[in-house]
Amino acid sequence: MSLRAARSTENILFLAFYTINICPLQMENKKTLLKVMDLKKYFQVEGHLYRKKGFVHAVDGVTFEIERGQTLGVAGESGCGKTTVGKLILRLIEPDSGEIYFDGLRIQDLDPKEMRKLRCDMSIVFQDSQSSFNPRMTLNDIIGRPLEVFEFVKGPEKSEKVKDLLKKVGMNPASIDRYPHELSGGQQQRVGIARALALKPRFIVLDEPTSALDVSVQAQILNLLKDLQILYGLSYLFISHNLTAVSFLSHAIAIMYLGKIVEIGPTAELFQSPHHPYTQALIAAIPVPDPEYRKTAKAIRGDVPSSIFPPDGCRFHTRCQIRRSMCKEAEPKFHDLGGGHYVACHLEST
Repeated sequence: MSLRAARSTENILFLAFYTINICPLQMENKKTLLKVMDLKKYFQVEGHLYRKKGFVHAVDGVTFEIERGQTLGVAGESGCGKTTVGKLILRLIEPDSGEIYFDGLRIQDLDPKEMRKLRCDMSIVFQDSQSSFNPRMTLNDIIGRPLEVFEFVKGPEKSEKVKDLLKKVGMNPASIDRYPHELSGGQQQRVGIARALALKPRFIVLDEPTSALDVSVQAQILNLLKDLQILYGLSYLFISHNLTAVSFLSHAIAIMYLGKIVEIGPTAELFQSPHHPYTQALIAAIPVPDPEYRKTAKAIRGDVPSSIFPPDGCRFHTRCQIRRSMCKEAEPKFHDLGGGHYVACHLEST
């Protein structure tokens, strides 16, 4: 792709990332590890004097798949339901409806004992690692706690395992007796990653793991995550509002808006040829490192509608500059663009 072509899609940053983001992990026998179908979660909102007022449509019919050793990036504005999707997959909160299959198992059918076994295969790295740590526990106890709970190792063996995990995430094993407040933000996030790796999972939810870090530290964490994926064949659900970070780590990207996926497809295809107006606006908003470059795309206007009372039809139509009458009346269906690229837009099906 030429520089001129990159400019035409207003995505020079992606050109730089894509040239170095050819993942060396090529699965010879691709197989779906995680499958999510029509997933929904509504949160009840109480009105005055505890009268039922309505429901927040946090996740409203989300469908996608993640292959073994692959990363699906989920991007969108704050409040679009990205983090809720991750928590639903791990059953940290229960879905209202929909199907979640992990390695062929429908996890909603699993009883607590069976789910406990499955939790060794699924883990999470939180956005704010420090708030997920017990400030009175050392790194030895924080990282080693899962090993004790699931009876992997105990006693001196636990400390050796923790030191090994610290090495794998690029930290000095001598820091095993330190407390979270003694670490920098990047070190805290590395500890969170080490804890997520403790039980040798196959799938990890990355809930905006770089959003609170400096740019240079973000790059270190993203490279670490990519190296670990290659080393262990991990599958990731990478949640972020930073499309640059998402494009660097993800093999495919899903764009969410107000509880729904509006476009999903392979990373290169989605950046080179975005079809949904919302996706186009997000890509156009990526900063371009060229002082002479001038953007032609218009910024999104207006505020995000209420997720308690979402608009009829296409949920983006209230902010879309090319909307038609049909956009206000009927919800768009997914249109297959080929090559695993899908978009939910009326204008693509006319």
